[in-house]
Amino acid sequence: MWTWWAGTTTPATTSSSACPWRSPPRCWRGAWRTWASSWGPSCRTPGPPCAGAPTTCSRPPRRPRARSTSRWATRRRTTGAGSARLVRAAVLAFELADRHRGSYSAGALSSAVCPFYCSYSGYEDELLWAAAWLHRASGNATFMAYVRANGAQDGAGDDDYSFSWDDKRIGTKVLLARAVLRRDRGRNLPGLQPYKAHSDSYICSLVPGASGFQAGQYTPGGLLYREGSSNMQYVTATTFLLLAYAKYLRSAGATAACGGGRGEVAPAELVALAKRQVDYILGKNPAGTSYMVGFGDRYPRRLHHRGASMPSVRAHPARIGCDQGFAYLHSAAPDANVLVGAVVGGPDARDGFVDDRDSYGQTEPATYINAPLVGVLAYFAGTTKY
Repeated sequence: MWTWWAGTTTPATTSSSACPWRSPPRCWRGAWRTWASSWGPSCRTPGPPCAGAPTTCSRPPRRPRARSTSRWATRRRTTGAGSARLVRAAVLAFELADRHRGSYSAGALSSAVCPFYCSYSGYEDELLWAAAWLHRASGNATFMAYVRANGAQDGAGDDDYSFSWDDKRIGTKVLLARAVLRRDRGRNLPGLQPYKAHSDSYICSLVPGASGFQAGQYTPGGLLYREGSSNMQYVTATTFLLLAYAKYLRSAGATAACGGGRGEVAPAELVALAKRQVDYILGKNPAGTSYMVGFGDRYPRRLHHRGASMPSVRAHPARIGCDQGFAYLHSAAPDANVLVGAVVGGPDARDGFVDDRDSYGQTEPATYINAPLVGVLAYFAGTTKY
């Protein structure tokens, strides 16, 4: 599934584009050989969801030139205006979503995103997540008032199981706990203390030996284990959350309150737990393999990834049909293109791993696996003495 969402400053419109692939896939071709359907959703009329039907078919956009990208990135004088523009666009998107409540996967987009990218947790967690971030970005008290008014009905009091692209609840609670710990720079924050308590409870459930620790959620080798398919997404996202909360606690000189027995967990313990997860990903595990492609001597070489498994247009300029492409999917040959830096779905609950393209739950890489890990690695790179 290849998809992206484009923000717009038009109040009544958002847009998206996707290649609606399935499992088993109907076609196995690299993205550069594949056409994508684009959607022009319009929410000019009330009622969820804000999702339209495919309107055109176009090739994926060309990747921007690196030179142009770096030029814009280094123009610091435009940062202020650019940031303000992004916040304004985010506010418009939030207002649109709040006015037209509903899940994006419940409408015309369902056939393209389900079952793999359905919104199983609902849409309410995204509204709270957005409001919390908009408050932090803008300082506008309106968004904090929104959190207070809508928190209960939008899942703020629900139990937390995981942090992922689909379920943002615990991420929102940790972000709001930061405001409590900082006392929002002296301002009164009535009603937010439960977010700190919920954050503590979730964090304590992850730390072995702490009161509230939930046994059975780690593999024998020590990897956090949530789901059988692409489990590494939960590992990287949770590890990011551990480090963020450790930073918030340390800045406030606080600890995570775990209740009876061993009632406190210090920030250093959260950092140590996060470090163990990173070490496991990079090769310190029973299988002795790195789950980051290209890192170390042993790593996955048969990714469930069209671009990695198939020859480039330069190497194979002739057209490769949908059915012809399956020969590459089922081949035992190593990838034609090494997807350096990609992190795959990872091992099973017993630390077992099969390097096979057909085992997509273990060998498929994803942006939502890598994205949290970037922040985690940046943290350790910045705090490690070489």
